[in-house]
Amino acid sequence: MINRSNRLNNVSYDLCGPLYEKAKELELLGHRITKLNIGNPAPFGFEAPEEVVQHIIRNLSNAQGYSDHKGLLSAREAVKRYYDNKGIWNISNEEIFLGNGLSELIMHAVEALLNEGDEVLVPSPDYPLWTAAVRFAGGKAVHYRCDEEADWFPDVQDIKRKLTSRTRAVVIINPNNPTGAVYSKALLQELVALAEEHNLVVFADEIYDKILYDETAFTSAATLSEDVLFVTFSGLSKNYLAAGFRAGWMLVSGARHKAKDYISGLNTLASLRVCSNVPAQYAIEAALEGQQSITDLTKPHGRLGRQRAICYEKLSAMPGISCVKPKGAFYMFPKLDVKRFKLQDDQQFALDLLSEQQVLLVPGTGFNYPHHDHFRVVYLPEPQELSQTLDRLASFLKAYQQEG
Repeated sequence: MINRSNRLNNVSYDLCGPLYEKAKELELLGHRITKLNIGNPAPFGFEAPEEVVQHIIRNLSNAQGYSDHKGLLSAREAVKRYYDNKGIWNISNEEIFLGNGLSELIMHAVEALLNEGDEVLVPSPDYPLWTAAVRFAGGKAVHYRCDEEADWFPDVQDIKRKLTSRTRAVVIINPNNPTGAVYSKALLQELVALAEEHNLVVFADEIYDKILYDETAFTSAATLSEDVLFVTFSGLSKNYLAAGFRAGWMLVSGARHKAKDYISGLNTLASLRVCSNVPAQYAIEAALEGQQSITDLTKPHGRLGRQRAICYEKLSAMPGISCVKPKGAFYMFPKLDVKRFKLQDDQQFALDLLSEQQVLLVPGTGFNYPHHDHFRVVYLPEPQELSQTLDRLASFLKAYQQEG
């Protein structure tokens, strides 16, 4: 037998896991599945700005060869200007790396840092690629609690309790996936102060930094200190509705003077894959410096604003469901009443819903949440479809009892 690597034994990604495979089986049998499992805007009618698409088309003939392994200089300079405007100090385009989406760059950032047994503080719930990346690199993902009663903000005391001599980094996902929380500046200052005290790298996943509601203010973590090493991640998939372009970036800033060897490791990993997708690199400058159309979508009467309102109102009205209203991104992370539904297994709940109503969700444990009483909703479908889908969920829950 040819076996897979042992490094994959504790690695999972439930957004495209067994439930997703079951949904594909049902599709082959002729069922139409409403896929609320992944934040993929295009299938729901969202499109990248036309000027971005046209800029790629105009530059296709220039994109036939490899770029620099870090990425096109013009694109990296656009990223630099973007973060200059946010107030991040002393940025160099030599420490900006473009990648095939954020996923590749997360893997690079973690692999370049960790040795066997090193620990990384990861939020719970998290975007599961972070836990997977840490484990794949031979590290240990130590999950810190995000408090539902405090708008899903990280529990700083819990983080302090989980610090050890092996802790190398802390992951901050803000705006958060899967909860939609947007962290206050005061909270971020606490987290950054902890990182400075314990010499931790801050991995700041800020892929949703423009998808904000109710005039919520966003603070980029790397604006808060020059004495901490920050690796800030973003890209085109969410803010610019261009998930399929696979165009992301990471910026290394702050205490670079004590991270020359680490940055050299990032450079090595970037060069090993030669370069990222060149046509999509041409989209970056056009996106960052063009019309910011996402801000219209997130207004109360914009499409995302209306869908958020529908989702929150309908979920909150369902007996046995409670939900914290998100301030950013396009997800909600509702809680199920365990006693009402005799709930023991959230994976089984999601499978039962899929089989009966052809609605695909991801259960909370898929986001490394320790309790079997949550699930994530992606509210990207247009308002009428979203409303009808939530009505199907409500109908399902009326009689749902999980068997022992």
